[in-house]
Amino acid sequence: MAGKITLEFPDGTRKEFPKGITAQEIAAGIGQRLAKDALSAKLGERVIELDLPIEEGGKFRILTWDDEDGKKSMWHTGAHVLAEAVTSLYKDAKNTIGPPVDEGFYQDFFVERPFTPDDLAKIEKRMDEILHEKKTIVREVVDKKKALAEFGWNSFKQELIEEFAGAGKTITLYKQGKFTDLCKGGHVSDTGKIGAVKLLKVSSAYWRGDAKRESLQRIYGIAFPKAAMLEQWVKQKEEAEKRGHLRLGKELDLFSMQQEAPGTAFFHKNGTAIWNELIKFAREEQGKRGYIEVITPLIMKKGLWLKSGHWEHYRENMYFTNIDGEEYAVKPMNCPGHTLIYADSKHSYRELPIRMSEFGMVHRHELSGVLNGLLRVRKFTQDDAHIFCTPEQIGQEVKGTIELVDYYYRTFGFEYSVELSTRPENSMGSDDDWQNAESALKNALDSTGVEYKINAGDGAFYGPKIDFHIRDSLGRRWQLATVQLDFQMPQKFGLAYTGKDDKERPPVMIHRAIFGALERFMAILIEHYAGAFPLWLAPVQVKVISVSEKYASYAGKVHSELSASGIRSELDVRPETVGYKVREAQGRKVPFIVNVGEKEEQAGTVAVRSRDNKVEFGVKTEEFVKRTLAQIRERK
Repeated sequence: MAGKITLEFPDGTRKEFPKGITAQEIAAGIGQRLAKDALSAKLGERVIELDLPIEEGGKFRILTWDDEDGKKSMWHTGAHVLAEAVTSLYKDAKNTIGPPVDEGFYQDFFVERPFTPDDLAKIEKRMDEILHEKKTIVREVVDKKKALAEFGWNSFKQELIEEFAGAGKTITLYKQGKFTDLCKGGHVSDTGKIGAVKLLKVSSAYWRGDAKRESLQRIYGIAFPKAAMLEQWVKQKEEAEKRGHLRLGKELDLFSMQQEAPGTAFFHKNGTAIWNELIKFAREEQGKRGYIEVITPLIMKKGLWLKSGHWEHYRENMYFTNIDGEEYAVKPMNCPGHTLIYADSKHSYRELPIRMSEFGMVHRHELSGVLNGLLRVRKFTQDDAHIFCTPEQIGQEVKGTIELVDYYYRTFGFEYSVELSTRPENSMGSDDDWQNAESALKNALDSTGVEYKINAGDGAFYGPKIDFHIRDSLGRRWQLATVQLDFQMPQKFGLAYTGKDDKERPPVMIHRAIFGALERFMAILIEHYAGAFPLWLAPVQVKVISVSEKYASYAGKVHSELSASGIRSELDVRPETVGYKVREAQGRKVPFIVNVGEKEEQAGTVAVRSRDNKVEFGVKTEEFVKRTLAQIRERK
């Protein structure tokens, strides 16, 4: 019908609206609370402003602070407020780019001198004034000539305008009062939507990331709808600093990062003990559920990566080498290797599903500036798995994977939320494949009773996916587990199974990781537990301390009994005071400290101090061993 558009909401419902309606009007029609909380909207893959007339149909979602894209629309506006504040205070300053990032935003400036802490305080004060002025943000589509005239004073913006015009892109300006910026959009409606802002730090950067170009000053900041949320965030950051995995990694002798191998962790004895426990846990649980474990090569020929599409679409993130005159790549993912194992023999429908797992080491190139301890590395190990199944088995396999993810996260004490990401605009595959895949994932989620939200249009190009976001003890969210359906890779590699009708057809491939990267998962665990790992994960589970050197022999005997039973025990018979040795063990966050002296030696007992500082005397060694092993097995 002329003058009408159809919008599809996250729950799959479709509604007709007059062409030109705004997201704000749609939100108001749903409810006043949503209209008040709305920050922006998403149409297809694009984040749009609430007052932008909607001229075409598609997948549609109102964005609030609960949505990542909603947060980023506020942070994007925060970057514009920062640009206005700086250019109003420092007349020589030229703002360049200012995007939202994972947590907050930054804005790059070309200035005559570096910013100081006093400058940041002055800039933040000016930003507060702009917020209180509640300036309406107005979008304007312009031609190249008008855009160049607007930024005659700013060569950086002119360079971008020339590029946009050359590529045929729409050029848009965003105005808040007298300040104007060149931007593709995705903003809140006015600066008053931001309740509080804080500038975090300043660093150096290069224009376009090119060390041969101009040196810039990059100011980082963050914004919130309410001042109380900023206060809570600051407190959380202070607590997170105490729990920082780099700090605790050094204090607890878990790992180190060395200049000789940037972006690669060196796990020490204590860190390796935790690593091995994580793999042991995953291996046991996968074994119970019928997974087979494989190992694939680290380096494989160029032809494999051409066939998989990585050479074309992922090459800038890969490492390469040349062997006997042939090009090879260091694997950035495990999937192509698993397809080769599957293709090495013929398969019948009777064999499926095949659940293939690997603790696979991969390498991906990251710029040195974004490397961050164990959280952002170049070499990491994935608890990767690929399930090859028939289309009819998708539902049961996805359900089983969801239940496995739930078991993992409950074991570690994580709360989590779930998102179902549906077909993006630039997808591959037939409509039927996508409809069946999305239905299978939705039905699997519904059958488990888990709550989830639809993340419309955010699936992978080859299939829809389920993402799990955990919440740690500080309330921070981390995206970890993912379950993805893939119809494309089996076809690219010519994978097949023989069906009941004796005809060959491609299997469905389910990509699955739960820890994700073990390095990153360990960083999250370190901070989640503040280094005080549960008994089963603790690198040192028991510290045996002698009251004096006279009882070193008995302490050694107790230590040997513990070690022989499989408990990770350490012995401390140094000629130090008991108090000193106990405090040191407590600083290392050892779950149990065992003291032995004259009474214990005579009675064949131990004195056990728990992590909460409760002491139990007269415990028989064999009883303590039995109790401790039971707790380790239970993984509480």
